[in-house]
Amino acid sequence: MNTLFKENIRISLTSIRSHLLRTILTILIIAIGITALVGILTAIDSIKQSIHSNFTSMGANTFKIRNKGLNVHVGKRGKRPKRYRPIDYDEATRFKEEFGMNAVTCITAIASWQSTLKYKSKKTSPNIMIVGADENYLLTAGYEMGEGRIFSIHEVQTGSQVVILGTEIVESLFTEYQDPLNKTVAIGNGKYRVIGVLKEKGSSMGFGGDNFCVIPLKNVKKHSTRRSLSYVISVLAQGQQVIDPTIGESIGLFRKIRKVPLSEEDNFEIIRSDNLAEILIDNIRYVTIAATVIGFITLLGAAIGLMNIMLVSVTERTREIGIRKATGATSNIIKNQFLVEAIVICQIGGLFGIVFGIAIGNLMSLIVGGGFIIPWFWMSGGILLCAVVGLIAGIYPAIKAANLDPIDALRYE
Repeated sequence: MNTLFKENIRISLTSIRSHLLRTILTILIIAIGITALVGILTAIDSIKQSIHSNFTSMGANTFKIRNKGLNVHVGKRGKRPKRYRPIDYDEATRFKEEFGMNAVTCITAIASWQSTLKYKSKKTSPNIMIVGADENYLLTAGYEMGEGRIFSIHEVQTGSQVVILGTEIVESLFTEYQDPLNKTVAIGNGKYRVIGVLKEKGSSMGFGGDNFCVIPLKNVKKHSTRRSLSYVISVLAQGQQVIDPTIGESIGLFRKIRKVPLSEEDNFEIIRSDNLAEILIDNIRYVTIAATVIGFITLLGAAIGLMNIMLVSVTERTREIGIRKATGATSNIIKNQFLVEAIVICQIGGLFGIVFGIAIGNLMSLIVGGGFIIPWFWMSGGILLCAVVGLIAGIYPAIKAANLDPIDALRYE
């Protein structure tokens, strides 16, 4: 049986060489299908890995308390999504003062998404995000200080005119040899002294992670264009094992502060970094489905093309089939020969597709800042899929070849 299988493969390769052009075209169609499938799915795996690593860098033990109205709600027809009042400054500070768990608490607010910073004659693009925060910002946000220092408690309480810059802003305003520390930059109509520069974090999935600045929390209202700010409370638990009790304690205290009746739902929400990652990954699932469908459609076209080639091959090799049957080959042997030939063509196309797919997928991985990925699961799936496509495309031509009458086949010209 093993010898017969090897012989079928040898005959298949001989047939492929004798009809090289049309075989190459079919292999290319199969390769494109597998490239689309493996490439997109490899890129998606890389994006998932990047999402996990970026949210892990925020702190696996960190969660946020924020206004429920910040979510994007899609209401039912004829109904508006429910709106909740923002978390104000007094509520956020009271929570920080009264929270009794052994955890680090930070209050933040976004003053502006589209601001411009100036230093002498230089200025940034008008897309700088201004974040207001307290002295615990670095601990809960996952950033590290590159130069300088974080705010002191006194600077936070008095609303001092000091600022911490992201690396992109420093590159825009200062030359390579200039020290930004203790320089005065203009933010809107205010003048701020630079006391620190954050370490470069890089962009995450297209969002700049270094294109922002941090000012003391009390200065936020000076730069906000909104009438009512909503503050965000970040809590860093002491360990993964106590994060659930810490969340439970936070909900109880903040319900009390917000005066939420027992019969009503929370008018705020708890966001964990790992939950955000899962939400994004869950949305990517639809892209995975779309990529799989595209790959299957391409492979379906390849299967139809391969079946056409195999039917032409049966017609051209009718006399050869007659000779093989006359010399003792059974219908089963003839059928297996054509099935193996179809599968071999598919596997060659699949191997090229896997190589191209991994290359394209990892190119995307490089762009989004992920690591090199070898998608063993998708590689195995691609090889199996090619075998199935070859089987489906070759079964009808193989049966047709096996059912040829040897006498009629020998007389075929």
